[in-house]
Amino acid sequence: KSGKSKSPMGDMPELLGESEVMKNLFSKIQKIAPTDANILILGENGTGKDIVAETLHRLSLRSSKGLVKVDVGALTDSLFESELFGHKKGAFTDAREDRQGRFESANGSTLFLDEIGNITLQQQAKLLSILQSRQVTPLGSNQPQHVDIRLLCATNVPLHVLADEQRFRKDLIYRINTVEVQVPPLRERAEDVVLLSKHFLRTYALKYSKSFTEFDAKAISKLKSYHFPGNVRELQYSIERAVIMAEGDVVLSDDIIFSPIEASLADKREMPLAGHNLMDL
Repeated sequence: KSGKSKSPMGDMPELLGESEVMKNLFSKIQKIAPTDANILILGENGTGKDIVAETLHRLSLRSSKGLVKVDVGALTDSLFESELFGHKKGAFTDAREDRQGRFESANGSTLFLDEIGNITLQQQAKLLSILQSRQVTPLGSNQPQHVDIRLLCATNVPLHVLADEQRFRKDLIYRINTVEVQVPPLRERAEDVVLLSKHFLRTYALKYSKSFTEFDAKAISKLKSYHFPGNVRELQYSIERAVIMAEGDVVLSDDIIFSPIEASLADKREMPLAGHNLMDL
C-alpha cells in the first residue's frame, strides 16, 4: 500500500500513521484546522510538530496564503522585537531600511512560533501585549499596525513544566492555548515504524537513484525492536544513511545504523554527576 493512503490529511505524506494515537491526532486536526483557534503543539524533539503546524495551516481557511514560521527560541532579545514586529530605517545602528516584521507578513494568514517554551519572561510580556491588542508597532515608529493572524505555537517543554510561572507566564499560556495538540513520540506508536520506514525508503531511493524497494526480515526486526529516542527524525535519518550506504536490491539489517548522537545523549543522561558516587545521588 502507498504510504499516502494511511493519512486522512491528504497530500501530506510525512504525517503518516495507522496506530490508534495517530488516528486520534488526525481526528483532532480535522476538527480544529478550519477554525481560527490558537493552537499549542506539544511533543518531544523529532516528533513532527512542524509538520502538524503545516497541516493545520493547509487545512485552514487561511491556506491561500503561506504559513509564516519563526523559531523564536533562537532569537536574542535584541532581535526578537525587530524580527517579529519589524523596524523603521534608523531605528537602531544597523537598521538601514524599513523591514516588515513576521506578524505583518502573516497578516491574513497563519503565524507559527516554534520553540515558544524557550523565550524569556521579557519576550513573553511583549508577545502577550501584541496578542491582546492585535496591533504591532515597528521599532522606530509610533504608528501601530492592526494584524489579523491565526497563531500556532510549538514547544518540546511539557505543559506542566511550562505552567511554572517562574518560567512562563500563565496568562500567555491561556492566550496561545485555546486547544492543545500532543504529538506522540515514536515509542508510543510502534505500529507505525515499518510504515514510516517504507515511506522513507521510497523517498530516498528516488532521491539517490537507488533501486531499493524492500527491507530484509532482519532489518524489519531491527527497526521494530529499537526505541528511537530521536523519534521520527532519527528514523528518517537512519533510513537515508542506509539507502546511501547499502548495496544490492534490499536494505539489510547491517545497513541500518541508529544515531550516535542519541546514544551519546543517553550515555550523558545515565552518567552520575562529577565528584559524586551513586550512593550520594
